[in-house]
Order: sequence, then structure tokens, then C-alpha cells
Amino acid sequence: MFNILPLSILGLAAFILTAVLVPVCIPILKRMKFGQSIRKEGPESHQVKTGTPTMGGLTYLLPVLVLALISLFFVDDSYKMLVLIIVTVGFGLIGFIDDYIIVVKKDNRGLTSKQKFLAQILVSVIVYFIMAFAIPDIASSVHIPGTDFYIPLGVLFILWIVFWQVGFSNAVNLTDGLDGLATGLSIIAFGSFLAIALMRGEMEIALFLVIMVGALAGFLIYNKYPAKLFMGDTGSLALGGIIATVSIMLNDSLLLLLIGIVFVIETASVMLQVASFKMTGKRIFKMTPIHHHFELVGWSEWKIVVVFWLTGAAAGALGVMLGAM
Repeated sequence: MFNILPLSILGLAAFILTAVLVPVCIPILKRMKFGQSIRKEGPESHQVKTGTPTMGGLTYLLPVLVLALISLFFVDDSYKMLVLIIVTVGFGLIGFIDDYIIVVKKDNRGLTSKQKFLAQILVSVIVYFIMAFAIPDIASSVHIPGTDFYIPLGVLFILWIVFWQVGFSNAVNLTDGLDGLATGLSIIAFGSFLAIALMRGEMEIALFLVIMVGALAGFLIYNKYPAKLFMGDTGSLALGGIIATVSIMLNDSLLLLLIGIVFVIETASVMLQVASFKMTGKRIFKMTPIHHHFELVGWSEWKIVVVFWLTGAAAGALGVMLGAM
């Protein structure tokens, strides 16, 4: 089957489709005035980005979905591919609705936190039941990386899936604040799990991941500094949900704490900032997520992105080594 659809060809196809689709969509988005509004409380240097087309996540999610749907006919375990497609559509749709309300309806509130949270939970619950009844090789336990120890969760595994998918979809969303930052880190994370999937013979998951990496590489051409297109919540919520799901399907969800260390740090910085301000009235960082802190201490945007990418790459390499044990 993989002689018919070699991984390399699928990755290249995803790259080409996205790289061609983005420049076609940018002028359309500009004409429709689908521009990003920059919050006034953010770094002043970001105001020049106002009006940059957003909702660009569609330009890589659509090629991913098309190629993944075609691949369904060439894989042995179509349920694993189907779960990843559902997660992509589910979390992507939540982000799209949020972006649509903000950008098109000109309502900066978007979806309320409660609406977004409940929608994310619904997608996660659907994923749990598909896994529980159709993919028996996914353990209802949490593996401790680098050991033979598993924490059995039984029916509580549904809570773990909800926590993991909702948590990381929002973590990638928080990280998407600098040109190319979330895109590059997602490529690194997907690439790391791709290596692990190949080592373990999880070819259906590897197939989806190589499509994902190719599509994101095509998007990065236009999303790197200075960005011509932003992914918006459409893209970032989907990426986080997919990364979390892949880690669960490989029975190594905790490995994502290492492979996605930058996403974790970005989210932790926000939580610490809020907790510190509520308890002491003082802020730990100049601004959060933490990439804004580095901007305000004088780092250039490109320097921050490269340093964070390198941090993610080092963590990803360690994650692959642990995943091989």
C-alpha cells in the first residue's frame, strides 16, 4: 500500500498544494477585509501587523484533509486516520467560527470561553468513543517515558483525553503570537512524532504526520517573518488538538511535555502571571505569553522565534530518543 502512496510523495504533494494555495488566498482575504486586529495592550511594535490577512489555517488544513481522505483508501487501519481527520475538522471548525465572529462579524469577543471549552470537550469525547470501540491497541493508561511503567486509568481515560486535547489546543493558540513561531514549532513536534511512529511501525499515523509536515512547510514560506498571512485560531486550535491526539495514539502522551516543551512554557508563563498578579498584585514577566516578555526586554522578533525553534528542536530530538527506548 505504501508503494502506491509513498510517504515522501505525499509530503511533497502537501507542500506544493499549500505553497500554491496560500498566494492565491492572500489577495482574496485582503479583498474580503479578513485582516488581523492587534490588541492595544500587546507590544506596540505589533501594531504594524494590523490588517495582515488571517484565517490562514484553512490553506494548510484543506490540503491535509484532501490528502488524508484519499489515503483512507490505502491504509489497513482506517480508524486511526479517521480519528485524526475528525480532530482536524473538529478543532479547526471551532477555530474557524471564532475567527469568523472576530474578523467578519467584527466582534472581538469571538466565541465565549465557555462556548469554546464545551465545543472542545465535545470533540474530545467523540474521539474517546471512537478510540475505545474501534482502536483496541490504544491503551487506556498513561506511559511514563523511558520506563516500562504505565498508570492505568480505565474509564477515567476519557478525562485524560479531554484534558490533553483541550490543553494543548489552547497551548498552541497561545504560542501563535509571533511570525512563524507556532508553525515552526508544530513542524518540529510533528516531525519528532513522525520519527517515533516510523520506528514503531505506526504507518497510518506516520502517513498523516508526513502530510501535516509538508503542508506546514508550505505555509511557513508565507508565515515566517515578516508574515504575509496568519493562521488564526482556525489553524492553531487544530494543530494543538492534532499534536495531543497523536501523542495519545502512540501511547506516549507524556512525551509531548518534552517534545512540545515550548508550548508548555508559553502556557505556564500565562498561568504563573495570572496567579502571581491575583495573589500578590505583582507580575513575574513584563508580558505574557513569555515570547512577549522577550520582546519587551529588547530581543528582535526573529531572534525570539529562532531561539524558541532551536529549543523545540533540541527537546524534539531528546523526545525521539526517549520514544525509541
